[in-house]
Amino acid sequence: MNTIKKILINLVLITIMGTAAKAQLNPLSAQYFTNQYLINPAFAGYTQGVKINAAYRKLWNNVPGAPLTQNVTADYGFQKVGIGLNVYNEKAGLLRQTRVVGSYAYHLPLSGDGQQLNFGVSLGFLNQRLETADINGDPNDPSVGQYNDRKTYLDGDFGVAYTSNNLNIQASIPNLKTFFKKDEIKMADVATFYSAISYKINLNADEKPAQIEPKVAFRGVKNHSNIVDAGAQLGFANQQVFLLGLYHSTKNATFGVGMDYQNKYMISGTYTTQTSALTNYTNGSFELDLRISFK
Repeated sequence: MNTIKKILINLVLITIMGTAAKAQLNPLSAQYFTNQYLINPAFAGYTQGVKINAAYRKLWNNVPGAPLTQNVTADYGFQKVGIGLNVYNEKAGLLRQTRVVGSYAYHLPLSGDGQQLNFGVSLGFLNQRLETADINGDPNDPSVGQYNDRKTYLDGDFGVAYTSNNLNIQASIPNLKTFFKKDEIKMADVATFYSAISYKINLNADEKPAQIEPKVAFRGVKNHSNIVDAGAQLGFANQQVFLLGLYHSTKNATFGVGMDYQNKYMISGTYTTQTSALTNYTNGSFELDLRISFK
């Protein structure tokens, strides 16, 4: 078990230390703490029962054709197995992208302290289209038809994680189609890898202790330099109220607040400031996340 832990720690530390980071991709902030299944299929069914998450994000609200992101995930955990469904829809200008994948995860218990080794894989499809109704020009342009006639891509993800009551080490390869490049997908700002390490610290010994979880993540982005994210989530009142803050090496930051009533009904809102290159032109983005759990 110690060998496995060392391998995972070294994997994360190597990727974190490997490259200076600058890019312009801001993923859904829920992937860092409240819904890690978004970026890593190893977290499908990580806890027993059913979890349904929904996310809505609007970017650059003063720019015509501003990106709009919608996401729904559902996952179920039983014994050592987890299954999940991840539906992602994004519209930016004329481009609409829809991605639907199903996930399978296996959670292998290790010795004591809630230690588990988690593996996950996702498989589904990615579809990209231009919205002809929004074209300011000739919607019958042959180039538009050629783009929309492209086939739907088979896509997937792979992830692994070591987890305990306190420590969380993970690495994943999202968008396997882009990673292997068997058929080039003409799109920038696609996540190519993700790794992270975090540790939960209890701040007092009360029956409802406050807890802080510092986290450092390192992620790759197609056609951009890599990105480092560093921050923490603070939870109190038996983890039913939480605050989070993250600084991104793109010289912007994410702030959020949320409530997870009885650890069953969650609502949270986050605001991400704009990257340094665009601060003079646009505002940041607001994200709303909802979750219901049946344990």
